[in-house]
Amino acid sequence: MTRLPLQRTRFNRALERLAALLLGNMRGSWRYRSTVLLAMLFGFYGGSNVTAYLLANFPGGRPLAVVLMLVLVELLVRLRGRLAPTQPGLGWVVLDNLRIGAVYAVVLEAFKLGT
Repeated sequence: MTRLPLQRTRFNRALERLAALLLGNMRGSWRYRSTVLLAMLFGFYGGSNVTAYLLANFPGGRPLAVVLMLVLVELLVRLRGRLAPTQPGLGWVVLDNLRIGAVYAVVLEAFKLGT
């Protein structure tokens, strides 16, 4: 028995957009998917190193380093919003995943420290 196709309702279109938003990075060839995943892992690795090594030795202490990281992340978000097309290329996706991985590492470190 075959399934009938779903009707094009507003709810169905919203579900399709949500799936494309959540799983949009997993489309394409294996090179694209592996590059996207590696970018997120390298972002996490870099964020972990920033929180572990650089924040302790940063001139001005942790508050200044965290403010600089916040400004850098906000700048990347603003630049992407202005310069990237509606369907961003691999470079923008890699930059986004580096940013997401780094922010995740910093937030995870904050939860581990209890602050």
